Amino acid sequence: MSRARRSAEAFGRWAERLAQVWLIAKGYSLLDRRAVTAAGEIDLVARRGEYLAFIEVKARPDLERARAALTYRQRLRIERAASLWRARHQRFGDLHMRYDLFLVMPWRLPVHERAAWFPDDRVRDLL
Repeated sequence: MSRARRSAEAFGRWAERLAQVWLIAKGYSLLDRRAVTAAGEIDLVARRGEYLAFIEVKARPDLERARAALTYRQRLRIERAASLWRARHQRFGDLHMRYDLFLVMPWRLPVHERAAWFPDDRVRDLL
């Protein structure tokens, strides 16, 4: 693994830890991190009130690149992984599902975008 790749991986892991601390401070209960399913990995799964949030953490040099880092294919993978995670953890079945983004940039406050996308967004993307 190259030095640049190792550095990017370390920054990403740091961003995930920052997201955990930030979300807990905001009143979320962290249920899972780096949750592995047959469809892929979910960075964070958290609960707040009646919402079950599947959170993708993106760490980039600026906000625009962080938002753009979440591709259509990644959203589909996260949605499938979230369905599998929820099927495995049926006690959370009565909660509303939500897909969030947690964006981390150097020397800036992180941005937590609640309900960053909905599964039917892909219909709008195709138009």
